[in-house]
This record gives sequence, structure tokens and C-alpha cells, in this order.
Amino acid sequence: MSHRLIVLPDDSAKPLIDALDGAKRSINIRMFLFTDPDMVTAVKAAQARGVKVRVMLNPQRRDGSADNEETRQALADSSVEVRDSSPAFALTHQKSMVIDGEVGFVESLNWETRDLTQTRDYAVVTTDALEVSEMLRCFDADWNQAEFKSDPKSRLIWCPNNGRSRIAAFIDSAQHSLWLQNERYQDTVIIERLVRALARGVRVHIMARPPHNLKPDKLIEGVGGLRIMSDVGAKVHRLKNLKLHGKMLLADEARAVIGSINLAPGSFDERRELAIETDAPEVIARLKQVTRRDWDNSVALDLSDEGVLADLNKRHQGHAGAKQLALKPGNGKKK
Repeated sequence: MSHRLIVLPDDSAKPLIDALDGAKRSINIRMFLFTDPDMVTAVKAAQARGVKVRVMLNPQRRDGSADNEETRQALADSSVEVRDSSPAFALTHQKSMVIDGEVGFVESLNWETRDLTQTRDYAVVTTDALEVSEMLRCFDADWNQAEFKSDPKSRLIWCPNNGRSRIAAFIDSAQHSLWLQNERYQDTVIIERLVRALARGVRVHIMARPPHNLKPDKLIEGVGGLRIMSDVGAKVHRLKNLKLHGKMLLADEARAVIGSINLAPGSFDERRELAIETDAPEVIARLKQVTRRDWDNSVALDLSDEGVLADLNKRHQGHAGAKQLALKPGNGKKK
């Protein structure tokens, strides 16, 4: 299979900029956040040399902020065709690119400077003809606000089309080990599948962000999901000295899923998301190295009442969080 892996921040933005600089005929970009000036410059340069460039941007975040407006205007001023993503979705959280109709990039990272330089993120580059053509077919459908149906033979995973069922099946297929990196563990179906994996003897290693990163209305499901999995034997850690933004699952050190999908109901049911399943040997070998290195550079999350409360106090939401989560400091041992 024609897959290769980009790891951020280790590999920097260079592979992405090289791809943009090497485009000869067409570039199709879909991005949730697009603000990095070097990426903007590379896209404008492609348009200037005659490449047909189309960019689809999420119009705004849930809170109404519109981070992409400056980039939108800069691209439009350079004659790049830019459109808002389809209103059929609450958000377009997908991050992807197709070069010359031949090479697809399925990414967890936004094209913002932070994701390119400070966060653990990933991209899978595919030259598989079915996968690339499907990426273009979905791009065209959403560009024109038309219906899209995914190909059941494809290893691409789309939300809201088939994301929950495909990731649940991926977890169900694990026999020995699961390594997960994700910002959110909030979807009840996915948590159930991880609990069942633990029950059948699968070793589950979860890398998550601390509770204070959750929005107040997501505390109950976010903290509850982590505590449930910890209580039944999952190891739950947080990264040190590096921010976690990547969305990655590695099963049995043999198969992986990488993309934009958070393990949360909103991602599965309301947002346009894209991930890809791969068993390419070079991709898996590097993921094994990165996940082990990240695990060695992590600490266990303290999910006791006292630990969660202390963490929430970092954003001055301790009192409200304690009430929401029915926390009782001094209640229970550390997890």
C-alpha cells in the first residue's frame, strides 16, 4: 500500500510545503484552521504559477470566532478560489489536501503555526488511486453542497458517514494491544468498545489531555470516560513538554487509524471529518517508535477526585467542576 507518515513537530512543515511547491496542475485543500503564513505563501505561489487551487475553509468555530478570515481574504486577493465548507455540517473539522489528483494528505493537524511546531500531530500521505479519487469526489460533493457516499472498499473513514462504526470495528479487531492518542474520549460507544477490549485482555494505553482543557459543558462526559476506562484497567497518561493534538489509534502494532476524528459524539454525528486506516510497514514501524517515545515522555493522569479538582483549578473552574462532577476531595485513591 502506498502510504507514508509525517510526524509533527518532528518533520516540520517542509513535507507539506514541498508538496505545494511541486504541484503542477491542481491543489484541493480542506482545512478547519488555516493561518500559518508560510503555508499561505506556498498556496499563493502555486496559484501564481498557474496551478488550479481550490480551498474549502470552515467558516467559524462553535463560539462564533472566525479565525480564517485573514487567510480567506489573502487567498482571494491572489485569485485563489475559496469557499466556506458545506452548511450540512456543524463544523468541517477535516484537514486534508490533494495534489494533482494523484497524492492525498490525510491530516490531524491544522495549518496553523502551533500545530506545525508545537503539537504532536500526524499526516498520512497516500498515492492509492481509490483513496485519492474518493477524497476528490467528497471534496467536489461538499464544494457543491451535494450528497456524498463513501466507497465500502476504501480505507478512508468519513464522518458523519461511517466514522463511528469503522472505528468501533477497528477497536473490536484488536487482539493484544491498543495505543490511542486523542484529545477527547467522550463517545459512549467507543468507550464501551475500549472497555470490552480490556475485558478480553487487550492492553490499552491512552494518551489524553488533562481535564482542564475540556470545555465546561464537556466535563461530565470527558472526565467520566477517562475514569471509567482507568477503573477497568486502561493506562491513562498525559504528554509532558509537548501538546497533544493528534488523533491516532494503533492496534496490535500492525494497523493504525490517523486523521481528524476526536472520539466524541459531535465528531461522529455532526462534523465533516476524515481519517485513514493503514497497515503500511514503514508507517507502523514509525508509529511504534513515536508512541513509545511519547509514553516515556508522559505521566499518569491523576483521575482521583482530588487530582481532577486540582487540575480544574488551573483554569479557575474547580468549584463549578466539582459540582458538575460530584467531586469530593479526599474521596477515593489515585488512579
